[in-house]
Amino acid sequence: MLNLNGITVRLGGRTILDRASAALPPRSRVGLIGRNGAGKSTLMKVMIGQLDPDEGSCDMPRDTRLGYIAQEAPSGTATPFDTVLAADKERAELMAEAEHTEDPDRLGHIYERLNAIDAYTAPARAARILVGLGFDEEMQGRPLDSYSGGWKMRVALAALLFSNPDLLLLDEPSNHLDLEATLWLENFLKSYRGTVVVISHERDLLNNVVDYILHLEGGKVTLYPGGYDAFERQRAERLAQQEAARAKQQAEREKLQDYVARNSARASTAKQAQSRAKALAKMQPIAAAIEDPTLHFGFPSPPELRPPLITMDMAAVGYNETPVLRRVNLRIDPDDRLALLGRNGNGKTTLARLIAAQLKPMEGAMNASAKMNVGYFTQYQVEELDVGDTPLEHMSRVMKGATPAAVRAQLGRFGFSGERATQKVGSMSGGERARLALALITRDAPHLLILDEPTNHLDVDSREALVQALNEYSGAVVIVSHDRHMIELVADRLVLVDGGTAQPFDGSLEDYTDIILRKADGNGGNGDAPKADRKAEKRNAAQWREKQKVAKNAVSKAEKEMATLSAERSRIDQALFDPKAATGAEAKMTMTQLMVKRSEVEKKLEAVEEVWMEASAALGEL
Repeated sequence: MLNLNGITVRLGGRTILDRASAALPPRSRVGLIGRNGAGKSTLMKVMIGQLDPDEGSCDMPRDTRLGYIAQEAPSGTATPFDTVLAADKERAELMAEAEHTEDPDRLGHIYERLNAIDAYTAPARAARILVGLGFDEEMQGRPLDSYSGGWKMRVALAALLFSNPDLLLLDEPSNHLDLEATLWLENFLKSYRGTVVVISHERDLLNNVVDYILHLEGGKVTLYPGGYDAFERQRAERLAQQEAARAKQQAEREKLQDYVARNSARASTAKQAQSRAKALAKMQPIAAAIEDPTLHFGFPSPPELRPPLITMDMAAVGYNETPVLRRVNLRIDPDDRLALLGRNGNGKTTLARLIAAQLKPMEGAMNASAKMNVGYFTQYQVEELDVGDTPLEHMSRVMKGATPAAVRAQLGRFGFSGERATQKVGSMSGGERARLALALITRDAPHLLILDEPTNHLDVDSREALVQALNEYSGAVVIVSHDRHMIELVADRLVLVDGGTAQPFDGSLEDYTDIILRKADGNGGNGDAPKADRKAEKRNAAQWREKQKVAKNAVSKAEKEMATLSAERSRIDQALFDPKAATGAEAKMTMTQLMVKRSEVEKKLEAVEEVWMEASAALGEL
């Protein structure tokens, strides 16, 4: 269906794609993944013909109908319903021609074709797609210009899905969707009859929808069968094999180098040494599997406060004297982890702004700890960063009076160390900007973090790093997110924002998604979920985080001891090899004392290594 043949793309003097090749099976559903800036959107532009590669080609059957969302959202006075119907251009043209043609033979052909393309069920199909993406009947009839950019992008997605192309290309389609719409989209894509290529960082979507992962790294693409979890396993095995091959090659290189060094000067072995030197020169080095050192989030731990941080009693909140939510009763303690659930537009962000004290209650009462410091993250903060400034300049402005070392330390917690602290924001990816915004809002070690869609623009690895950082963070967390993986691993309590109020949801995230799917299937769903011991779940989650913290500390302590003992062993070895070069305590020891000391250090090192292995294994299980 789709063949990528040695595609090379160079932009601004940099090679983005380097002879990328892959063959995508017909009617496959492919997840295109890679780190931010790897070139995923560039490759998709090549697929749709929007960008000509410098080398290579993208081949597909001649009559393939492509579907791709344009970067500009639809606008104007047309309604979402009319916009979606108009996306089937053949149907629209035939319907218009049928109204004006007077040729009975042509009219017969038109009606025959309209029946063939199922044109008369199109309004019902368009309405179903719009409902799935969150547009009720009233919303479907409003003009596009009455909607925000995010809702307009939903209309664009609905129009694309309705057009039913042979090759459907989606670039992070869930970024503008809530959890309910994301679940609907997953079900739609699972039953899609054409070929689908989707750029996504949603682990659950990639596991539930796709049957292949196309991984883009270093300008190359590799096709893996299965979903994201299967890809992770296969890639880990591949990297382990690569590392083993590299170690074997390195040993062989050292062996050849040693032979050449020892035998080049001898007449009897000079030819053999020369031959080995040629073999050494031709040996292509195998790259080491390197982890990205900038993939890091580190939230500073706040000083302890007595519970509760916040209490609300029959609170109401809204805008322009019109409440969006009423009768809100909520308590947040220093160790709480809350996720706010509900469709977009139901008031999740409004409740988050009330918790952050950006809005005041219109009715009822809200009390907050006087000493509490709140960090509130939104996408607006990412968009409002000054593109002409650097992370160092941004952080220096908000940390007035702090030492340069303190400013650099806060940036370093989020991967902006060295030259990365002085790069212009305008040259940074969306994920890097989100990391900078998180660094800025946590500079004062907040007691409460409120994160409104923090994973937009973060790749899968960055999302995993964020989850780990939140689980290590000792303050309270409130999350608004459609990322189920994050909610499941971070949140202890679920709060459903629906029907003009916010209520605790007594069930798991899986229970909630089941209810949504039952409603989407038309099988009812009254919102009831199995009762659960939420206190026990909260306690278990807190215990799990504490165990993880203890295991991490044990690993870190063992690594430091191993480094100290290894350095001591190296000094002893140096003293044994060259006594004149010995320094410190080793310079005063006899050869016998050095041998005894080395044996003691070796035993200690073995013991510490055993502790490190046990702690690492425990951390891995957690």
